[in-house]
Amino acid sequence: MTRDAFLFLSAFLASGVEMVEALTIVLAVGVTRGWRSTLTGAGAAALVLAIVVAVLGPAVSALPFDVLRIVVGGLLLVFGLQWLRKAILRASGAIARHDETAAYAKEREEAERAAGERRGAMDWYAFTVAFKGVFLEGLEVAFIVITFGAAREGGVALAAAAAGAAFVVVAVAGAVARAPLARVPENTLKFAVGLLLTTFGVFWGAEGAGATWPGDDAALPAILALLTAVSLLAVRVLGRDRVRRLSVEPLEVRP
Repeated sequence: MTRDAFLFLSAFLASGVEMVEALTIVLAVGVTRGWRSTLTGAGAAALVLAIVVAVLGPAVSALPFDVLRIVVGGLLLVFGLQWLRKAILRASGAIARHDETAAYAKEREEAERAAGERRGAMDWYAFTVAFKGVFLEGLEVAFIVITFGAAREGGVALAAAAAGAAFVVVAVAGAVARAPLARVPENTLKFAVGLLLTTFGVFWGAEGAGATWPGDDAALPAILALLTAVSLLAVRVLGRDRVRRLSVEPLEVRP
């Protein structure tokens, strides 16, 4: 039960974060260029992603169980550590935080500047941008669903249900707001997703290598707590180092 709860939460949050970013692109293009071609492109991308999951899911699941655990653990570590690294850098101030309002404004500006002419009823600029945005943001979600699903029986259904729930929540919120979901604490969510994916990566990778965790699924909260403590310490250290470097940098002297 603990593992299923962590799995559902991880897939839901990861899907939700990526879908918020995809929603920003779709909204910006739809408001600026029109909804018909934009939604057609977004729908086509969703269909392609569903095919990717349907094809790769059984192929990954066909691997020997121990090999599968190592592969899944490795993939989740790649995804998780990538998200966690950026989240730590953002939280410490080393890089700028992601801003959906700024991203929305940029997408609208680019859509307004686009010189592509409509041919017939289809706006190929809107179709292409919406397709690309949904596909690229959704591709990572598709791989997370596949890896979670391959690691245990019934995992694909559970991870897919979490992704579907995230889609419904984000789509309804976007339809109601008709604006980017700037109030969603996206940077905090990315930090949480990075921690959860890394936790599963460590857990399944070690099991695939032959290790046995004390308490089995009960080890998941302990791994998560340890990773959280280390990550928060990294944020604090990097933040202090940044403040120290800024304080000792010489002021520019102008003649």
